[in-house]
Amino acid sequence: MSKLEVLTPENSQLIIIDHQPQMAFGVQSMDRQALKNNVVGLAKAAKIFDIPTTITTVETSSFSGETFPEILNVLPEAPILERTSMNSWDDQNVRDSLAKNAAEGRKKIVVAGLWTEVCNLTFALSAMKDTDYEIYMVADASGGTSVEAHQWAMERMVQAGVVPVTWLQVLLEWQRDWARKDTYDGTIAVVAEHAGAYGMGVDYAATMVHKIASRSLHKGKRMDPNPAKNA
Repeated sequence: MSKLEVLTPENSQLIIIDHQPQMAFGVQSMDRQALKNNVVGLAKAAKIFDIPTTITTVETSSFSGETFPEILNVLPEAPILERTSMNSWDDQNVRDSLAKNAAEGRKKIVVAGLWTEVCNLTFALSAMKDTDYEIYMVADASGGTSVEAHQWAMERMVQAGVVPVTWLQVLLEWQRDWARKDTYDGTIAVVAEHAGAYGMGVDYAATMVHKIASRSLHKGKRMDPNPAKNA
């Protein structure tokens, strides 16, 4: 079964769907700042591992606004494929972009999008119906208009054969082995910046255990304790 094959930098591609302000305004399934953190972490992971990435947007100028600048800053050369349909699979440019990568053996499509119950679900079901692509839905880099909307859309997709994942899971699956030094530093940098308590632990171990200088750019002087005389 091909779904037993783990994600690798050679068998994967990424599509980012409608990570735009107006779409994010409607997200109620998770904290929106956490959502942005997660999708930016995912974009950085894709860049580290040279994962071909399709960025697609809906009604940018008339309704949804521009893709989050933090994503575009990570992938400044990526084309932005504009659509009118809520279902990305209805756009030929999107199909062609995915097909080009799939022709190179990248039939595992990692998906992050807004909203889970509309844009993600319709894309996933349509793409799987028409092709032999496998869809890996990044649950914590996608959001719905309510907790229930996100949950039941994910459930429906899973029933149809979509594989649910998280952004950090995708990053570490691509890395797989800490002996892979060409991507080690990049992976650790993304973990430190975007992976919450795990990242804090990386920073702590680096500075306190291994005595590596902090990754901070801080240049200010550290003042020694100076107890007040009347304390």
